[in-house]
Amino acid sequence: MNLPAGGHNSIFSQISHAATSSFSEYLARSAPDMLPGARTAGMPSGMAAEAVAPHATTIVAMTYAGGVLMAGDRRATMGNMIASRHIEKVFPADMYSVLGIAGTAGIALDVTRLFQVELEHYEKIEGTLLSLEGKANRLGAMIRGNLPMALQGLAVIPLFAGFDLDRRVGRLFSYDVTGGRYEEQEHHSVGSGSVFARGALKKLWKPNLDEAQAVLVSVEALYDAADDDSATGGPDVVRQLWPVVYTVNAAGARRIPERDLAAAAEAVIASRAVAGREA
Repeated sequence: MNLPAGGHNSIFSQISHAATSSFSEYLARSAPDMLPGARTAGMPSGMAAEAVAPHATTIVAMTYAGGVLMAGDRRATMGNMIASRHIEKVFPADMYSVLGIAGTAGIALDVTRLFQVELEHYEKIEGTLLSLEGKANRLGAMIRGNLPMALQGLAVIPLFAGFDLDRRVGRLFSYDVTGGRYEEQEHHSVGSGSVFARGALKKLWKPNLDEAQAVLVSVEALYDAADDDSATGGPDVVRQLWPVVYTVNAAGARRIPERDLAAAAEAVIASRAVAGREA
C-alpha cells in the first residue's frame, strides 16, 4: 500500500481526531442533529411550550451517614393537566452516581440517556471511572448545550449526586439552565414543588441520618411538596405508586424497594391523618 507524502501523519491525525473520551463531543462533530438541544425547529416558545410538552417536577436529595440519597415523585404535567402518574425522574448515571430531572420531560430523558452513555463511553476508552467532579462538569456542559431550547421555554434542570471515591463521601450538585454547576451541602431540591420540599428538608434533615431515616425524610418532603404544589404527585395508595428513591454509597447505587417506600409513605400518612382522633 502506497501512501502519499505525510500520509501516516494524516491518518494518525484523523484517528486522533475521531478518538475522544467524550461521546457527546463525538456526537456534536458527527451527528449534531441528534443532540437533545438541537431540536429547535418548529417548537413553540414561552408558555406555549409548557402546554404541549410534559413537565417533570420535584426532586429531592440529601446526604446521610455513608452516602447520598435522591428521590422524585411520579407525576408529569402538561399545562394544567396531569400527563402521567407513572413517570420516573431519578436514574442511575453509573455505578456510583444518580441523576434526577426536572423540566421538559422528553428532553430531560434524552439528556439522561446521553449522560449515561457518556460515562460508559469514557470508562471504555480510558479504562477507568471518571471522577465525580468530572461527571458533574460534563453534565453541566450538556445542560449548556440545551440553552437554545431553554430560551424557548423547554428547560431541563437536573440534580446530580454521587459517592466520591477519593473523598469517601456523598456529594450533591445543582445546575441552572446555562449549565452553571453548584455544589450543595446537606440537602437540596429542584422542580415546581422545591420550595415546599426544601422547607420540609430544613426541618427534618439532620447530620448522620441512617439510610432508613433518610428514606423517610425524602418521602415526607415529597409529601409536603405535593400538599401545596399541584404539579407534584404524592404517594398514591389506591394505585400503589410510590416515589422513586436511590441511595449511593461505597457499595454503589441501589434503588429502594417499593415495599420499603410503601411502609414509609403509610407511616407519613398515618402520622398526619385526622380521622379517628379524639376531639
